[in-house]
Amino acid sequence: MGRKDASAAMAPVDQYRKQIGKQDYKKTKSALKLTKLKAEAKKSAPGIRDAFLVILAILVFMLCVYAFFYLNLSTELDMDLDVD
Repeated sequence: MGRKDASAAMAPVDQYRKQIGKQDYKKTKSALKLTKLKAEAKKSAPGIRDAFLVILAILVFMLCVYAFFYLNLSTELDMDLDVD
């Protein structure tokens, strides 16, 4: 059979959870609602970072296409100059 003393003592993890719960209750309900709304807005809103990455990808693609055509045309012009 178990001892009565063993059941009375709380595990350190349980004590920690209880302390966190007490701290959470110290916040007002309006502060908790505001925190939840901020978290939801952050999750659902399309970020500026995403738009920036899309624009950056388009610019890199255009730069690659421009470099490809520039290098092809410049080698053709150099060949024309060498023939004369």
